[in-house]
Amino acid sequence: MKIRIAVVEDDREISNILKELLESSGYECVQAFDGDEASKLMARENFDMVLMDLMLPYKNGERLISELREKGETPVIVISAKSMMETKLEVLRLGADDYIIKPFDLDEVLVRIEVVLRRSGAFSAKPVLEAGELSLNTEENRLTVGGKQVQLTAKELMLLKLFLEHPKKVYTKAELYETVWNEQYFYEDNTINVHMSNLRSKLKKASGKDHIETVWGIGYRLKGCPQ
Repeated sequence: MKIRIAVVEDDREISNILKELLESSGYECVQAFDGDEASKLMARENFDMVLMDLMLPYKNGERLISELREKGETPVIVISAKSMMETKLEVLRLGADDYIIKPFDLDEVLVRIEVVLRRSGAFSAKPVLEAGELSLNTEENRLTVGGKQVQLTAKELMLLKLFLEHPKKVYTKAELYETVWNEQYFYEDNTINVHMSNLRSKLKKASGKDHIETVWGIGYRLKGCPQ
């Protein structure tokens, strides 16, 4: 099952931008356009995460966060134009997991979502990730390609796991490096090129097909996953 994320935002243009971003990255997205609608939605449905504005009609974001915390530990990322440090600290004390200030960078939003989801354990809820001939058992770190078991290094497994978690997403070299190696990426560093070349070679040797493609000028993505 896909990871479900609710977007609570009264600005429809911003909400639709976030919805398109999430769905293109392999998430399921449900929208709510005011606080009352969001409250009813979250009372009857479960989500892996909520992206929430603060200034909402009928019921503000602070009240919604309090309601969510009474119900459980659903991760919340606030995306707000309010930039005062006092507001940010107050919202984090209420139980928000992160705070992003508008206007926001789309790549940053995706990375922050991934970080919070990993922290919450949402990704680990799906032990087997699949796309076409690729099947990765994340609990056993075991990969099969077309039924054949393929041995990968730890870093190669981590890279492939990212692609399988978000099969439609195009990853830049910086995103891959900073997520897998947890260090700042430098343009001259050839580490990603080497590891990606080895990973693609092993996958192709097992099936005779290319499973990862280069998107020139941007980065890499799984092959055969339409945008």
